[in-house]
Amino acid sequence: MDELAGLAESAGATVADRLLQSRGAADSATQIGSGKVTEAQAMIAMHDAHTVIFDGDLSPSQQRNLETLLAVKVIDRTQLILDIFASRARTREGQLQVELAQLNYMLPRLSGQGIALSRLGGGIGARGPGETKLETDRRRIGHRIAKIKRDIEQVRAGRAIQRRQRQSVPLATISLVGYTNAGKSTLFNRLTNASVEADARMFATLDPTVRHLVLPSKRKVLFSDTVGFIRGLPTTLVDAFRATLEEVVEARLLLHVVDASSPHAPLLASHVLKVLEEIDAAKTPQLLVLNKIDRLPDGLADVTSIARRVLGDARAEESPAAVAVSAMTGEGFDQLRSRIDQLLSMDPVEEATFRIPSADGGALHVVHERAKVLSSRFDGTDVILEVEAPESVRRELADYLEP
Repeated sequence: MDELAGLAESAGATVADRLLQSRGAADSATQIGSGKVTEAQAMIAMHDAHTVIFDGDLSPSQQRNLETLLAVKVIDRTQLILDIFASRARTREGQLQVELAQLNYMLPRLSGQGIALSRLGGGIGARGPGETKLETDRRRIGHRIAKIKRDIEQVRAGRAIQRRQRQSVPLATISLVGYTNAGKSTLFNRLTNASVEADARMFATLDPTVRHLVLPSKRKVLFSDTVGFIRGLPTTLVDAFRATLEEVVEARLLLHVVDASSPHAPLLASHVLKVLEEIDAAKTPQLLVLNKIDRLPDGLADVTSIARRVLGDARAEESPAAVAVSAMTGEGFDQLRSRIDQLLSMDPVEEATFRIPSADGGALHVVHERAKVLSSRFDGTDVILEVEAPESVRRELADYLEP
């Protein structure tokens, strides 16, 4: 209920009251039953409310019945999330994806007399006014959905070209994933010196952002900040945002950001892992980032115990890579960068020795720019460099490698 209230406030609503229903099975007509409907009517009158939000999905008939009985707008969790996404989408791609999800949600909820008013055949009882407004709306929505899908396919094709261009250069992509409001954007900004909007509202980040990051080994990687996941993320949104989520699927490493200070951290982390399975990204290597440790009484005292609390003992044993940080204060970020360096399999770093003529400024520049120099000395007209170098540098300067 707290999460639903947070979603409502993110959408611009003021929460006046809450109503909880506990029953063995949902009422087929109203989901909550006649007694709770009467109770809701009294609460609406007392607060002069104009909207009722249900945590869960309502069928089209339940939604119509409730709006008739309550005489106010009734929306469910999916519609609320879609509304938030629609208000946050800034890029053309994001707007297309949200519109597609909204139209797919709206299509079965169009109401009217339908077939009864569209009989065009001859004979008694078969005459009618022709195509109704309902059927016209359905046809228009169908055409619009088809066009949006074509546009999104063009977006996916464009992203694929960009991804291939990135992959032609040995730059690994790291994606931030996590439950909404886990602090991903704050962490992203501190790591990459970006200026992505970061606030306490749910889904503050919707459109993906990609920035460069230089690791301690001097490898360059691409960092992408993605939309936050949430419990029961509507299937229509998962499908619509598949083009965006491909950045997660194609990533070499996922930073799973968890609000370690939340009492519900284990449940929230399990929802994120479930979504990763849905988009076929569960097998991608992950680093668990325990964020907001500045809110914990023991801070960095025991990373292992925090990881076990968040993931559970069994899952923590399977995924031991974890680091505790505070995106707000910067605590733990040196260790985070080092762990990313260790876990990245692309363009692996190894120690090497280069003998480069001092007159070859280009080769010396490559070493100092893209490798970590441990020591250097002169031997006649050559420079001997002991370095930690990515494979791409060792391959590029193979002629200068010492055996």
